[in-house]
Amino acid sequence: MSRRFVDLSIYLENDVVSDPPAFKPQIQYFTHEQTYEQIEPFFPGLKKSDLPDGEGWAVELVQLSTHNGTHLDAPYHFHSTMDAATGKPQRAISIDEVPLEWCFQPGVKLDFRHLPDGHVVTAAEVEAELARIGHTLSPLEIVVVNTRAGSRYGNNDYVSSGCGMGLEATLYLLERGVRLTGTDAWSWDAPFVHTAEKYKASQDASLIWEGHKAGRHIGYCHLEKLHNLEALPPTGFYISCFPHKIRGASAGWTRAVAIFDEALG
Repeated sequence: MSRRFVDLSIYLENDVVSDPPAFKPQIQYFTHEQTYEQIEPFFPGLKKSDLPDGEGWAVELVQLSTHNGTHLDAPYHFHSTMDAATGKPQRAISIDEVPLEWCFQPGVKLDFRHLPDGHVVTAAEVEAELARIGHTLSPLEIVVVNTRAGSRYGNNDYVSSGCGMGLEATLYLLERGVRLTGTDAWSWDAPFVHTAEKYKASQDASLIWEGHKAGRHIGYCHLEKLHNLEALPPTGFYISCFPHKIRGASAGWTRAVAIFDEALG
């Protein structure tokens, strides 16, 4: 038996469109030639020429939101409480409180690349896609959604691309025991530019962030800005997506990976 890994994560980088301008990451790079001044105070009297080849260390300074890059959203991001469906709402857990067993489970991929940008996926569409791939959901499976946005990553329209998961579609998954989901789009919900048009016409605030707000009813996490989902089959793999442990935070960065165990020969 051999093991194959598929990287499902985007880069953190300066010059690729992965977020609206106000939220983009900023990375400052220092090369080996630029860091003597950082090292010398630790070793008074040290000359740059004393260092091997005159080189110091390479280091970076990074200014990030917890929602930059491929990341895992905690229930706390969606609302202050969760699990209202039980009749006893609980305090929403933060990223450092997410059960680790949620983050390493068999994966299921739903292919919604054919749906137009801004489309809000329904429970019926989730059910139809599960029937198409011949799969019945099991508790704690990680369900990821392949949208058109995956093909637009790095382009100016990435943030506005892809379909989104609506309230009823999200609850369909959660009611069957799923506790961690994911998307290759900027948001689990439909892009804001499309929702804004619907809100303008209806003034119905329940349309805003409806997929995220499913967490009020049943606590769950989701991955955003996944990548390379088109390389995955519908089933037959595990997903590992343990988040960075940031106390009390709404999200944490993750190197999401699909893992395949394959027979030799």
